[in-house]
Amino acid sequence: MRTIGVLTSGGDAPGMNDAIRAVVRYGIYNGVKVIGIKDGYKGLIDNDTMDMNLSSVADIIHRGGTILGSARCIEFKEELGFNQAIKNMKYLGIEGLVTIGGDGTFQGSKKLSDVGIPTIAIPGTIDNDLAYTQYTLGFFTALETVLDAISKIRDTSSSHGNTNVIEVMGRNCGDIALYAGLAGGAEMVILPEMPYSIEEVCDKIMQGRIRGKRHSIVVLAEGAGDAKTISKKIGEITKTNTKYSVLGYTQRGGTPSAFDRLIGSKMGAKAVSLLLEENYSRALGVRDGSVFDMDIVEALKTEKVFDNESYELTKILSI
Repeated sequence: MRTIGVLTSGGDAPGMNDAIRAVVRYGIYNGVKVIGIKDGYKGLIDNDTMDMNLSSVADIIHRGGTILGSARCIEFKEELGFNQAIKNMKYLGIEGLVTIGGDGTFQGSKKLSDVGIPTIAIPGTIDNDLAYTQYTLGFFTALETVLDAISKIRDTSSSHGNTNVIEVMGRNCGDIALYAGLAGGAEMVILPEMPYSIEEVCDKIMQGRIRGKRHSIVVLAEGAGDAKTISKKIGEITKTNTKYSVLGYTQRGGTPSAFDRLIGSKMGAKAVSLLLEENYSRALGVRDGSVFDMDIVEALKTEKVFDNESYELTKILSI
């Protein structure tokens, strides 16, 4: 294999640039030409690419986002767009492809693999919603961003005696809310995986007030409700001054954490190594701090197991 491509697709995540850097430099070290594909699968369809060299990835290890750009591409799911992408890959001489992204990116990687194109998928999503791996690239950086926000909101919340509902990303996976709530000392975490009642939330807040606590923090996963609506209901029931904050896209940005830089670098190098070993259609993951690979079909079949232990601990420590 003499020429490989690399792309980032879907939502960007801190650490993607570290993975790109490793793919390029590990590839060049092994005599492989690396082509960067812009804006994910859209770049394959539009033939929007760039030849990568050592300088292409200089000074990006500390940068969030992705230098290749990212996009969600509906056309790639359609026969016409998919066939055009394959045609362009053959024209460019791309013999293997490293894809970095979330579930949609993995589905695209599998689709290419199904027609015989060697692919390796790297999990890059802050949501941590790919079940086969303990952690995804970008999750810990997003977690640090949320914790920093909680600390700052707590300062002003304490000063004014407020209850503050903080909405974080996560859609159908509440990992950001769960771990940020546990590490940030929230009174309550509201997650899509677990049923809750607004009365339960309010009871927890009032328990804190009774023992003299002036303020409360509730961390809400975006897939479990709307911060504005929930904060209004809390205020009406508890008669406390209740505010809400939606952290939004700040969670996707920022300098990657040390952990995300490390696993991004290791995964990028591992992806190229697998392609050179002719070990295709693999998904990379993290288990007990080490990078591993498994069949992408099996990876996508794996069901997410909710961390009930951490959830119960959050409730216990917030009494």
